[in-house]
Amino acid sequence: MTSATLPAVGSAKPSTKPSAVRPGRIVLYVVLIVGAILMITPFVWMVLTAFKSDLEIMKFSWLPGELRWRNFSEAMQTAPFLRYFRNSLFIAVGETAFTLAVCTTAGYALAKMPLRGGKMLLNYFILLLLVPFQIILVPLFLIVKSIPLFGGNNILGQGGIGWLNSWWGLIIPLGAAPLFTFLARQFYVSLPDELAQAARVDGLGEFGIFWRIMTPLIKPALITICVFQIEAAWNGFLWPLMITTSDTMRPLQLGLAIFSQNPAEIQWPYLMAGTALATLPMIVLFVFAQKRFVEGMANVGIKG
Repeated sequence: MTSATLPAVGSAKPSTKPSAVRPGRIVLYVVLIVGAILMITPFVWMVLTAFKSDLEIMKFSWLPGELRWRNFSEAMQTAPFLRYFRNSLFIAVGETAFTLAVCTTAGYALAKMPLRGGKMLLNYFILLLLVPFQIILVPLFLIVKSIPLFGGNNILGQGGIGWLNSWWGLIIPLGAAPLFTFLARQFYVSLPDELAQAARVDGLGEFGIFWRIMTPLIKPALITICVFQIEAAWNGFLWPLMITTSDTMRPLQLGLAIFSQNPAEIQWPYLMAGTALATLPMIVLFVFAQKRFVEGMANVGIKG
């Protein structure tokens, strides 16, 4: 065989021919783009409406003729929004801290501790995921009202209002969520048992293993829980509406409702300006936590 018939070493070049675009991928992109437009359109309309005058809203035009920045300052003066923001922030931080404390410990116990009936208890948590919040709303209200030794109640939980119209009632009942317990449990299950066994050999107690060894390894899960819980607490409306009677306890979403108390006199520019300001913190939260949040959701698996 002559040298002319041998291919030159390193002379082969990868094919630069573009791969054919699959029709299924094109359809997928079209569906995603259309879905994104449908979801972002109400938000764009809300922001544009916040800059309009009442006359422009009556005529329904997409773009405002003049950017009325004063709508935001006037909306803040129409109602005590700073107080509503403070209340919502306090509720969101309180619920999230309580959720992390309860759901991570429960998830660790279900995943790593030899509990008798642990499998049945896990199935119970999974079953609770199917129960809508509206079904437990009235029983939860009665429980909160009957808390002993609070709000004028006696030892039997009678004679007073319990945790109604209090920070305890706004934060504690919604803090322990089955979803977050299940999410934490899934992440703890994915961690190797050898870490806990090595720590026990070194003399570390069970709480130390949970706090110092296992929990720092599930940061994506913790951030995912925080994002979900803060969003739920920040946008909470039905539960605060049921248990609060004082304006000093009113969160932001209830404060926005004052602009629509009379349907014939809804102040749309102020309502949209206040809603845009209320939405902004959640957008900022998701932007900063997006990487860990997506990682946490992608790593959730169904494990035994």
